Amino acid sequence: MGIFRARAPQPASVLLPRRRFVQGLALGGLAAGLGLPAFAAPAMAGRRVLGGTEFDLEIGALPVNFTGAARSAVVVNGQLPAPLLRWRQGDTVTLRVRNAFAERSSIHWHGMIVPADMDGVPGLSFMGIAPGESYTYRFTVNQAGTYWYHSHSRFQEQVGLYGPIVIEPRGGERFPAEREHVILLSEWTDTDPEHIYATLKKQGDYYNFGKPTALDFLRDVRGEGLSRALAERRMWNEMRMNPSDLADVSGHVYTYLMNGTTPTGNWTGLFAPGEKVRLRFINGSSMSFFDVRIPGLKMRVVAADGQDVEPVTIDEFRLGTAETLDVIVEPDADRAYTIFAQSMDRSGYACGTLAPREGLRAEVPALDPRPLLTMRDMMGEMDHGEGHGGHAAHAGHGAAGGQGDGVHHARAEFGPFVDMRVDTPRTNLDDPGIGLRDNGRRVLTYADLHSLTAPISASTGREIELHLTGHMERYVWSFNGQKFSDAEPLRLKHGEHVRITLVNDTMMTHPIHLHGMWSELEAPDGTFQVRKHTVVVQPAQKLSYRVSADALGRWAYHCHLLYHMEAGMFREVVVA
Repeated sequence: MGIFRARAPQPASVLLPRRRFVQGLALGGLAAGLGLPAFAAPAMAGRRVLGGTEFDLEIGALPVNFTGAARSAVVVNGQLPAPLLRWRQGDTVTLRVRNAFAERSSIHWHGMIVPADMDGVPGLSFMGIAPGESYTYRFTVNQAGTYWYHSHSRFQEQVGLYGPIVIEPRGGERFPAEREHVILLSEWTDTDPEHIYATLKKQGDYYNFGKPTALDFLRDVRGEGLSRALAERRMWNEMRMNPSDLADVSGHVYTYLMNGTTPTGNWTGLFAPGEKVRLRFINGSSMSFFDVRIPGLKMRVVAADGQDVEPVTIDEFRLGTAETLDVIVEPDADRAYTIFAQSMDRSGYACGTLAPREGLRAEVPALDPRPLLTMRDMMGEMDHGEGHGGHAAHAGHGAAGGQGDGVHHARAEFGPFVDMRVDTPRTNLDDPGIGLRDNGRRVLTYADLHSLTAPISASTGREIELHLTGHMERYVWSFNGQKFSDAEPLRLKHGEHVRITLVNDTMMTHPIHLHGMWSELEAPDGTFQVRKHTVVVQPAQKLSYRVSADALGRWAYHCHLLYHMEAGMFREVVVA
């Protein structure tokens, strides 16, 4: 990108002493009481909240220091995150974006239903914004809720170009609150994203420091017996896969942020005891899933991806990359509460505080144990009584049929860039996901989410089935085994209603985003469940959603894990 000097990642033993506190890796909130430097956020200029209908935004570089190492970010109006934009449903907004950065840039309004030339994807809807030039976005805001915006140019999103959007509904909030806070979760890296990507292409599990060890094997022997422990380890080795393969990029090179603040910076949102407080959560990260809870407080979910839902009370939720979720909490004690957002692979966390006044901080929970995928997760039939469905798979280098059978099966179906195929995917929506099952807390699932408005697509005329595919060793990601560079566009007829069915043939959890149109998720029986702009598909899961092709133009359709998108899990959708 021209703003980093690439350097090889240092061993964990070198990084840990300096970074363990700012990253939230080991000792949690203890650092705040030790007088350690709190590298909370870069210096910011300008207003953090911009409202009205006319906006002037400038993309540029900003010196930052989150970990004790000086770096440069790509930002909007000198701020990281970019300013909060507050719009009103029904208004027409004009956003004049000037690129003062040294490279071509862009802004995509994530989840907004806008004309194709306002969507902000270089190469599809426009050519991007060249250095020194400007582009004017103008569209009518026909929706309400919590959304966000970010660059769609290479890895600029990874280094700071993202910000929140809140749209006031025309008729007022269906679920009013006395106070609200936007909580944007993200990650920062001191390593050049180009170097991270190149490293993943050489070794897809390079940043995974949670691989099973000899001590883990001994623990399995004690718990399962020698024969079973050896058989399971042998099977993973034959497949050349790893049960801890939950996140391609981990806390080894990421510092997790809440509203641009590290854990020691202690971002704080205020409340008065007894108030209803709306928390608008946005996952603005590039590669991270967050599991969020507020110890001591129940959360009432009232909106998902900007759309009101039937309220459901929970203790914890998983927020996929690019998803948003609104919850209402009612703290009635005169004390602080920790907002705790741990990464799915448990390699770190973001955190902040809800408090009746500045300067307070509650205890920060310990990270949950690092979860591991199991053969039961990936290969065999699961116990249907647990509500997690069942599936069987053929994996890249062996699996159930003997060495090589699985890879031959996958390649015969999708070609050489696919290392796994799921034969019998599960279709249930009531699984909270790996690491959250049966943890003693009430965890949100897609089965809990029900939109309060009728579906746009009441029926469908045809079905398109797409498999989410990949080859971890080569770090190639795709739909149906075809990288974007080799694939033809998906073509929809204007006005038709289609059902898109996604089958996840990989070990990774993928957040899939269709630009320009809503994705209306179906329950396993085909009934309408919830309207979303980003749909998370778990490993070995099959799910379907309806799409009304009412938006003419060329649209992006991709996994929202940034490096997966760049590695090929991207398609063009043409509506004509």
